[in-house]
Amino acid sequence: MLRTPPQVTVVALPGTGSDADFAARAFGPAAAARGWALHAVEPDPQAVIASYIAALDAAAARGPVLAAGISLGAAVALDWAAGQPTAVVGVITALPAWTGAETAACPAALSASVTAGQLRADGLDAVLARMRASSPPWLAAALTRSWRSQWPHLPQALDEAAAYAWPTREQLATITVPVAVVGASDDPVHPIAVAEEWASDLPHASLRRVTLAELGENPAILGEAGFAELDATLASSTLPTTT
Repeated sequence: MLRTPPQVTVVALPGTGSDADFAARAFGPAAAARGWALHAVEPDPQAVIASYIAALDAAAARGPVLAAGISLGAAVALDWAAGQPTAVVGVITALPAWTGAETAACPAALSASVTAGQLRADGLDAVLARMRASSPPWLAAALTRSWRSQWPHLPQALDEAAAYAWPTREQLATITVPVAVVGASDDPVHPIAVAEEWASDLPHASLRRVTLAELGENPAILGEAGFAELDATLASSTLPTTT
């Protein structure tokens, strides 16, 4: 098991358009199994990235942090941890979507940008109806809840996410904190090749693969897989640990 200081706070960052409820279901059970506090961040749709960073900073002021994020949240968690190596015991990056600051071809960024335009043109209810018709029931339910809670500022939140610069391969190679990468082998929006690239480029990282069916059945698989990979990374590395 991870050997870390007591009273670690797991700060869980949702993906684009998602919310604290899903982040808590993804990472809460694994955090509770270790007796660690969980702070699942409710994004401010008018300042998504700033709200994530503020939550991470506040947790770090109280003690050690494990930064855990999904999609956009994974990128923000990793970027923040890179500048706070003494405050972080590890990072879980679930469903990374892209590598590199240029996101013109990033599927997740394109989806966010298109959805923002549709919301402005057609309104929330029409876009929700189309999303529910084309999405698995678990995802449709989660996004219906989070999108309604972030309306009418949801298009702004999606635009901010679409413009976020993901870490480059050169930046990944400089990050020294232990990282667990969790990728979905069958997710076209978060290609497994990106997760494989992150796990290869990060100096202290390992990869766990899941499927969308497994995620839909049990969102906690992200936290379970992430903690298991962090355990394996620390056990096989020469990184210093504390008890």
